[in-house]
Amino acid sequence: MSKYLLNLIQQGEHQKQDFKYCISDSRKIARSLVAFANTDGGRLLVGVKDNGNIAGVRSEEEYYMVEAAARIYSKPMIGFTTKQHFIDGKTVLEVMIEPSKDKPHYAVDENGKWLAYFRNDDENRLANKVMLEVWKKQKSADGILINYSEGEKILLDYLAGHEKISVSKYARIAHIPYKKAEQIIINFRVLNILKDCFADSRIDYCINEEFDRQEWDNNSRVR
Repeated sequence: MSKYLLNLIQQGEHQKQDFKYCISDSRKIARSLVAFANTDGGRLLVGVKDNGNIAGVRSEEEYYMVEAAARIYSKPMIGFTTKQHFIDGKTVLEVMIEPSKDKPHYAVDENGKWLAYFRNDDENRLANKVMLEVWKKQKSADGILINYSEGEKILLDYLAGHEKISVSKYARIAHIPYKKAEQIIINFRVLNILKDCFADSRIDYCINEEFDRQEWDNNSRVR
């Protein structure tokens, strides 16, 4: 088990792995659980410092803190599994979270506000409205009806020559209200025409490499 654990620690923190020296606040742990559940799943290694040094934990106490994070400070509740690893007389608690089919999940902050997070590289980031609506539509039984109008064509034409676009810039160049621009981008995200492109402080939108514009135009009519 120690070799398995050391291999994990050598990977460092990344999209699907986070280190926690200790758990002093279940609400903070809830953010990580929610971020993993809302994205690709992942693991927490509790008892490991940010630099990879093993500090160890009191496993039973830490487990109950994780359980509180998953069941009390997250909604919907998040399922998880755990393993204990023993190395050099110390215990590391591995907490594993699967990607959820019931997203968005929310974590409550110290002010009682419920917020959704996602995982980007080694960070837990706050989800924006587009992401939340995409998650909701992805699990909805209702289909997406696209009216392929001039507004949609402007978006695809712009991205044919540019790497990415924000909702506000799209609204400006298409001369449409912000909410309409936002809704078109949400629908295109649900249909996997667009994908998220992460900047330092915001989320832009790029064309999905698998999208075939020619086939789309052949099957659509501009009104």
